[in-house]
Amino acid sequence: MINLPINNHDDLKNEILRLQGLEREQRIALKQRFNSPGAVFSTIYSLFGKGGNQDGAIFNQDFLGVISRFILPFTLNKTIFRKSNFLVKALVGLVSQKASHYISEDSIESVWDKAKGLFGKVSHLFDKSAKNKKPEVTSFRKIKKD
Repeated sequence: MINLPINNHDDLKNEILRLQGLEREQRIALKQRFNSPGAVFSTIYSLFGKGGNQDGAIFNQDFLGVISRFILPFTLNKTIFRKSNFLVKALVGLVSQKASHYISEDSIESVWDKAKGLFGKVSHLFDKSAKNKKPEVTSFRKIKKD
């Protein structure tokens, strides 16, 4: 596509006509894409993936990844960004959708294991029964031999 400068009224009219023709072509292409139920189902099916590894598929992730695609933006927009405008909420939605690809059952499990390990170490430090426990002293008596 060559961008010619618009210098006068005739150039403007020609550009408007060209854009209207382009719009008509795209409208016809979209109608052909969605003209039958099979075409609509194939479009929807392409969102869910074809069993292979497809990057655009919604259900390409495990269960927690799919849930996080919806819960993460909703939670952030209802809590932290509650009084933000539409653009900020849309940006949060896009970023959290991309971040949800990194959330999986394995990543949640590893974070949970690390938190349990850290909590175990911290609770051991503050455990009162371990601090107040005195070491047992065993006495050795001499046994007399007859």
